[in-house]
Parts: sequence; structure tokens; C-alpha cells
Amino acid sequence: MVAEPFVGLFGQNPVVHGLVGGLFIAVLNLLGASLVFVWRDPSVRAMDGALGFAAGVMLAASFTSLILPGIEVYSDGNPIPVLLGVALGALALDRSDLLVPHAHFLLSGRRRRDAANPGDELPVDDERLAGVVLFILAITLHNMPEGLAVGVGFGSGDVATAIPLMLAIGIQNVPEGLAVSVAAINAGLDKRFYAVLAGIRAGAVEVPLAVLGAYAVQTISSLLPYAMGFAAGAMLFVISDEIVPETHTKGNERIATLGTILGAIVMLYLDISLG
Repeated sequence: MVAEPFVGLFGQNPVVHGLVGGLFIAVLNLLGASLVFVWRDPSVRAMDGALGFAAGVMLAASFTSLILPGIEVYSDGNPIPVLLGVALGALALDRSDLLVPHAHFLLSGRRRRDAANPGDELPVDDERLAGVVLFILAITLHNMPEGLAVGVGFGSGDVATAIPLMLAIGIQNVPEGLAVSVAAINAGLDKRFYAVLAGIRAGAVEVPLAVLGAYAVQTISSLLPYAMGFAAGAMLFVISDEIVPETHTKGNERIATLGTILGAIVMLYLDISLG
């Protein structure tokens, strides 16, 4: 259905498809970040619901577009390569917290005992500038799995599966981009213009990673199930370690949960209708 027009428009090269997918999700990230101009003071309840929606999309996409196809199609039913990738993806995000604090710590201002120690490892003397640097690094890490997932999806050559994944991650990038702008302000970027620039910065990392993911699995096809698992594991870690705890600490558990369910429904609908 959608795959044929997409291939007709952008050709057959999966790496080009990865570039298109990366640009698409980055543009929607920018759109979400730009919402701060028209929605200047989103309520905590609204942000928790929006982030819950993003978590639901990522959760469903991790299974329908990465883990299950990786096992059933690209591992001939052998779950080990994909599950090993899931473990490695989660471990990579876990280890990154030794260098950079959790992204949503910078959004909420609360510190976790297992988070990185801000400022100790950065060659930045100014405390405010250190917060900004940490903010950019944290959000960059947060966006990396999404760009990689889109690239790996297109690198598999299965455009019909990759397009719903691209659309889903793009859709969830809108509320996430808004959260980035709010977090930028909380981290010390008191100009909304700079908040949007932070949103651009967060989304920009998705484009090269999408291209890299597509190129890597095209060049070394045996990497594909591991890469699909890695991207899924990294996204699952972000959901469980950052988004869900953050949206369940301010009394908005119900709206966040409903947002998560709605996000999962949207992703499942996209996967079935377009895949």
C-alpha cells in the first residue's frame, strides 16, 4: 500500500530510505519543540499525558516493528540474537547514566541516587553552563535509540514495516519535542528561542543515526537481528527508567497511563493498517 509510493518517490536504496526516515522524525521533533511558542505554559498534567502517549508508542513499536520481526523474519525464529541485542541496548543506556544524568531529572529538578553526578566530569566551570551542557547530552542520548530504530527498520529492506515505525516515532516526537523545550527552560535556557534550538539539537542526532543504522545492517546483514534488538532494548530502557517514573510522581498516574494505552493503540493501528 504505502510502501510502493514511498519506493517510487525515493528509490530502492535502503540507506536513502533511512535518511528520509531520519529527516522525517527530526522535523516532527522540531514541530513539537516549536509548540512552546503557542503553548507557552503546558500544565504538568498535560505533559505527563503527552509523555505517557510517547511511551506507549515506543513500547508497541519496540515489539511490533523490531523485536518480533527480528525474531520471526531475520533470525529464522531463533530469539537469541534479538534478545542479546535487547540486553545490550538496555545496558548501553544504563551505562550512559554514569556520564550523563537522566534526561527527566533535568525536566523535573529532582535528583536520583543512581544518576550521574552533574558537573564532576565536565570541564565547565560555570554552573549554569554546565546544566545546559548536561541537558543537551541527556536529550541527545534520549533521542539516539529512536533514530537508530528508524534506520535499522529501513535497512532491513522491509519498507512496509519501516514506514509505520517511522510514522509512530515521528508522532511521539511531537510531545517529546515539547518536553525538550520545557526542559531547556528548566535547565537555564530562559529564552524560548534557545529552547527551540535545543529541540533542533535533540532531533538532529536522529538523522545521522538513522543513516548509520541503515548502512550498517545493509553492509553486514548478519547484524540486523542484533541491531533491531539493540534499538528496541534502548527504547524499552528509556520508557521504563525515565518516562514512566517521571510521569508517575506528580499525582497524574491515571492520565499518564491512559496516554500510554492510547499511544500503544495508535502504534498498533499504524502497524496493522500500513504494514
